[in-house]
Order: sequence, then structure tokens, then C-alpha cells
Amino acid sequence: MGRVRKHGYSKRRTWRKIHVGMCADSGQIVVSAMTSNNVSDDEAMVHMMDALQRTPLGDVLGDGAYYTLDCREAVHDRGGKPIFPPDKNAKLQRGKPLPALQERDQAIRRIQELGDEGRSLWKQEIGYHRRSRVETFMFRYKTILGERLAARKQWTQATEVAIKLDVLNRMTELGMPKSYKVAS
Repeated sequence: MGRVRKHGYSKRRTWRKIHVGMCADSGQIVVSAMTSNNVSDDEAMVHMMDALQRTPLGDVLGDGAYYTLDCREAVHDRGGKPIFPPDKNAKLQRGKPLPALQERDQAIRRIQELGDEGRSLWKQEIGYHRRSRVETFMFRYKTILGERLAARKQWTQATEVAIKLDVLNRMTELGMPKSYKVAS
């Protein structure tokens, strides 16, 4: 149920979403967008791909929100490999396959080959855990820089977010803490 339907329209508060594209190897944010809460994640990704100057891309990881043809085509058109887990009930393409869906079909076949634990084993095989680095980045963003924006207007909020992302990129360049598992 939507917030407006449940609580009614509010003149004061509007939620903003920060979408980021991160290099999994370096931890640097390479593209970002700030949107209102009515823009879906897949729409924002396609928009960010248009703004992204880097080509070709490598692996592009995302969760189920990016499991759309538009996202797959945006990644494929820039030479990247979309790694989004297929839906549990996903079916292989029929007829002449679309080039942007080849990786999807390969993933479905591999998951089926692996049996009952197919999805989790497939995620391990392809290194899907790298996607969690962006979740860690957003935790760092909120912990270090706060969850709220000081600016009131949308264009100044976008500038504030860009500055904060640049600050975190500079901090990342200085070095990340080394973490390791301690035996218990």
C-alpha cells in the first residue's frame, strides 16, 4: 500500500532516493542520481546508464528490481554483462532470442542444472556477493554523513548529495579498513 493512500498527501515531506553505480573493485561511485520516491529503481538505472561515459562496462550487478528488459538492454548496449538473478519462475526465451537476454537464459539454464540449491549456488559461482558492497556503501553514507539533507530545493539537494558522494569517494581513495573473520 502506498504512503499517500495510507497517510494522505503531505505538502511538507517528500522522499528522495539516491541511486548509485559503484565499481566493485575500487569501491568508487562512478555514476549517481537523486530522484523522487515515484521513480522506480530500473528507470533510474537506465537514466544513469545514459549518463555513464565509461564504455565498455564489465559485470553489472543488481537485485531483482533491475530484472527488466530495459535494464538488460542498457547494460548490453554498453558492452556490459547484466548479472541480475532471474525470477524463481523465469522461463527461457522462445523463438529468436534477444541478444540482451542471453545472459539471463544462461543463468536460468545453470540454475536448473544445479538443482534444488541452484539459485544460491549460481550466486556463489558468479560472485553475486559483490553486489552487497553498494549496500555497505549506503550504510557508510548514512552513518558518516547522515540520513537527512540540509538543502531545501531539489537542485540544491542534488548538489549536496553529489558533494557527499565525492567526499566518500575521496575517503575510499585514502584506504578502506581491513576486515577479517576472527575465530570464536
